[in-house]
Formats: sequence, C-alpha cells, structure tokens
Amino acid sequence: MAGLFFISFSYLLLAAHALRGGDNGLVFFMVGAAGLVFSRERWAGNVSGILLGCASLLWLDKGTALINLRIFTGGDWTRLALIMGALFALTLFSAAYCFSSAGRERFSRNAEQGWFRASIFLLTALLLEITRSKVSFPILLVDRFFPGWGRAEIFLLAFYASWLGGKMFSPEGARYMRPRIWALFSLVFFGQLALGLSGLEQFLMTGKLHLPIPALIAAGPVYRGSGFFMPILFTVSVLLVGSAWCSHLCYIGAWDDLCSRKEGKPPTKDFNPRLIWVRLVLLILIVGVAWEMRRAGISSVVAVWAASQFGLLSVVVMLVFSRDMGMMVHCTAFCPMGIVSNLLGRISPWRMKISSDCCKCMKCSRVCRYNALKPEDIEAGRPGISCTLCGDCVSSCSTGSLRFKFPFLSYSNSRMFFLVMIVSLHALFLGVARI
Repeated sequence: MAGLFFISFSYLLLAAHALRGGDNGLVFFMVGAAGLVFSRERWAGNVSGILLGCASLLWLDKGTALINLRIFTGGDWTRLALIMGALFALTLFSAAYCFSSAGRERFSRNAEQGWFRASIFLLTALLLEITRSKVSFPILLVDRFFPGWGRAEIFLLAFYASWLGGKMFSPEGARYMRPRIWALFSLVFFGQLALGLSGLEQFLMTGKLHLPIPALIAAGPVYRGSGFFMPILFTVSVLLVGSAWCSHLCYIGAWDDLCSRKEGKPPTKDFNPRLIWVRLVLLILIVGVAWEMRRAGISSVVAVWAASQFGLLSVVVMLVFSRDMGMMVHCTAFCPMGIVSNLLGRISPWRMKISSDCCKCMKCSRVCRYNALKPEDIEAGRPGISCTLCGDCVSSCSTGSLRFKFPFLSYSNSRMFFLVMIVSLHALFLGVARI
C-alpha cells in the first residue's frame, strides 16, 4: 500500500502544480491517472511508470530554472533546491515502483495486455496533445465549450482507446467491435455536422464548409485550388496503417458496412472482381470534371450540386447493391478514394499473409465483404488488392493461417502493433471528427 500512496501523492502534487498554473484540464488528467492505479490493471501500472518518469524530469527542469533564477537575482536557493529535489526523488521513486517486483505484483491483472493497452493510452494522449498544441484554433470540443479543459478530453479519449484495445485484443473481439466503433465514429462525425448546421457553430471547424463525400478529398482541392488538409490527412493515414483507412477511419464507409450486414447475408459469389477497377475510372473522371469546372469558372453552387448528386448516387449504391449482395459494393466498386487507398496501401509496410498450412476451407472468403479472398487469392498466399486489413478473416480461420505482418516483427507482434496504431488513430479521429 505504501507504493500506491506514493504514486497517488505524486499525481496529486502534479495536479496541484497544474492548478496553480491555471490548467484545469491537466488537473483532471492527473487526478484521473491517479484513479487508474486503483484498478490493479497492468496497463495502468505501465502508464503510471511512464507518466511519472516523464514528470520527474519536469520537476528537474522546473527546479533548475527556478534555482538559476534565484541565483541570478541573488536570492537564497538552498531551501528551494531541497524542495524541488524531494519532488524529483518522490516522483522518480513512484515511477520506479511501477516496474519493480512489488509493483508488478500490485498491478497484476491482465498482465498479457499490459504494454499493449498502455501503448494505446500513451500514443492516443500524445497524438491528441500534439494536435491540440500545433493547431492555431481550439480543435478539441471541450476546449471550445470550456476553454482550458482540453486535456480532460485527452484523458477520456485515451482511456476509451485503452478500453477498446482490451476489447479488440482477441481476433474475435476485434471482429465484434470494429463495425460498432466504426459506426460510432460516423455517428459522431455526422452528428456534429448536423449540430453545427443547426446553429451551434462550435461543432464545426474553422474555414469553409465542404460536403462530406470521400470523392471530394481528391476533387475538392482540384476545383478550389486550395484546401489540401484532407488529402494530406488521408495520405498520412494510409501510409501509417495501409488501406485500413477504408475499414476503420472513413466516415462514409461505416454506412456501406451497415448496409452490407443489414439482411444478414454472406458476401455474394457473383461479384465480378474487375469491378474494383471501375473506381480508378471514376477517380480520373471526377478529378477531370473538377479541373474543367475550375478552368471554365463554374460557380461553386453548380459544383456543390454536382458533388451532392454523386454523393446521393453513393447512398443508392449502398442501399440497393451492398444490401442485396451482402458485400461492400460502394467501397469496392464505386468509391474513387477506395482504389487510391488500395494502391497507396501497397507502399505501406502492412500486409495480410496466408501461410502454407492453409486448408483452403474458404471460411475467410465467406466473411470478407471486400471481395479480397477469392480462391485465386488464397492460392497466391495473400488477399487481393481490395483488402482493407479489416481483420474479420483472422477470427474465422480455424488453422490460424491468416495473419497480419509487419517487417521484422512476429505475426503476433505485428497484429498488436497494428491494433495500437489503428485504435489510437480511431480515438484521435473521434476527438477531431468535424467538418
């Protein structure tokens, strides 16, 4: 219990320091982190070890600066040095306790998920903190409604991401959770858009409103000649997690997923694999049309009307074809950004491999809604180009032949690394999911 007291006390001292600095959000973060240590979860111990280790350096840096100031002004610095040294030593001791044998015994619950869930929590918090600090306007909703409380939202999103990681730790859990959290992200995204359009402008980003249609990620900047945030975000995301953008992060793709599951049908066998290349034709077409509209000086009203018609056609494809065929026809045969994700994903190091001990039972093919596991793909030992790394097939494989692969990592570690990345990005996108 002594170790638990020191950890909690260290966090409360950090919270007091944040309160003195007027950072209420950081106070919430530190008090929340202190609360985690009572869970006995191994990931909470690992998080505390890292956070308090970094915080000890903060005390060291702060103490050095204050002591130098006292020396420069000719004041007494001895007592200050003792106080700051004690803070540094206490916080560092608390961090070390988390990784000691006593600490590991204290935080022993779900030890196999310890570093996995801790990595998700820390990476999510880091990404959100960087985003918050680098953007010139309050990008987190809490900061818009309660200025200065943004780090409270960061803590809650990091905690949510860690919880989600625990749910997705097994392939079966990932298959169950992925469509649900994907739908949640889409609901938050479009819910905030609806609230923003209703007059609550805090729910919208700054700048000009644009239609939330994936095709406009490419066509919009071509027509406007500016506004490259979304193409950059899309490209960086695909390079980080491959074509998983299409199965985890796309705000429209969740609709297609819901439609494909609506009737409870397995994916159809009658889908022509060549249809995936129709998306490339559509990409060239919409970019060409956007360029011509810009060159011809077509008004933005006409451009928005044309884009909205394409968006409505996308919804029709989902409601009619995806629902009837039990597969994601919009994503695999209609969305222009889908083929960009598939092709650009080939640059990303993430791969899905089929080992030689595959028994060719075709169970994986019956759950793949992207038409990426045809007999010829399984024979070749890898999914087809339309694979989006959704991972649904992994839980269906009774021989464990389908696996995630990242260079120089084992199959098991590759999957864990992938989940750390994709869950953290999901939480990041959830936090900044606005038009």
